[in-house]
Amino acid sequence: MTENKIRKNNLETEAKQTLLSTLEKRFKDHMYRHEDIMWDEVINRLENNDSALVTLQAMEQTKGEPDVVGRDESSGELLFFDCSKESPKGRSKVCYDDAALKARKKFPPETSALKMAEKLGIELLDETQYRYLQQLEECDSKTSSWIKTPEKIRALGGALFCDRRYDTVFVYHNGADSYYSSRGFRGYLKV
Repeated sequence: MTENKIRKNNLETEAKQTLLSTLEKRFKDHMYRHEDIMWDEVINRLENNDSALVTLQAMEQTKGEPDVVGRDESSGELLFFDCSKESPKGRSKVCYDDAALKARKKFPPETSALKMAEKLGIELLDETQYRYLQQLEECDSKTSSWIKTPEKIRALGGALFCDRRYDTVFVYHNGADSYYSSRGFRGYLKV
């Protein structure tokens, strides 16, 4: 094995250990998000799951602060949501989807929320998931986040986003081609 490959493998191992340490610390610091789940179960599902680790690393790098928030009722898989206090900074200034991106003639953003989510390997939270996250803790008091929009609304040119103001979670609509520096999106991963 060449020296370059050894360094690359060590770096990958180091990055994996750094990520797992970050996730473990966040998990233990926020036990109220997952009271019935133990860290041993989380680490057992992650240690040899390179795909999930790559996705969680991408969520982390875009400032989503992923953490376990429960289980998927049908599959039993663990749910990781973006738990950052505000909409993830590395995912702002995006319109809703590629159709909106293509339709925007003047000053188009670099990408869309759905395209970026797909690249990261996550799905956008829907309204129910967003409200569940807000029950765990308050977030998006200064920002807003695109959420998965029903096809009927999207077909008419709109898209939905949420935020928290006045101790209330609001769901709003906007043209799917709009984008703002204070609006990003939150996603989830099943492991």
